[in-house]
Amino acid sequence: MREKGSTMKLERTPGILKDKLVLIVDDEKDVLDVLSQILDVCRVDRAYTFEEAKELLENNPYDIAVLDIMGVRGYDLLKIADRRNIPAVMLTAHALTKADIIRSIREGASFFAPKDRITEIASFLANVLDARQMNANTWARWFESLGGFYDKRFGGTDWRDREREFWEEKLKDWDTD
Repeated sequence: MREKGSTMKLERTPGILKDKLVLIVDDEKDVLDVLSQILDVCRVDRAYTFEEAKELLENNPYDIAVLDIMGVRGYDLLKIADRRNIPAVMLTAHALTKADIIRSIREGASFFAPKDRITEIASFLANVLDARQMNANTWARWFESLGGFYDKRFGGTDWRDREREFWEEKLKDWDTD
């Protein structure tokens, strides 16, 4: 079901999102409602199940997709999005692990966001779309936005240090200036 978002604005929506076609997938209807409200300047399709999301992903030219991981087979949906060159933002509450971040990157995701930062989703999507327009590294933008969150969650930078070569490659375009 496609709908224009409603009245709730949790954060200023970046202009790059205006009229973008966005697929949001989650097995929690309240999360779909919140995302629809936040993304009120976008054209939003919502899916509550894997089957519904798969049908929409395979038949629509989305500008970007927001995919839950658990409950909707998010990684299977990510494969479809990646094959169709649709950037995907993984949004999760339960799969907030180092392994899931790395898996998401390896399988083609453009961003990995925790649900407890859902109010920032418009900025995350704008970062991905902007980086892709500029042919820039979306994961460098991710690190700039959420690196500190994950460092705190995982008890420091050791989680990145153990996979140093992987992270150096993924963040190579990141400029701190």
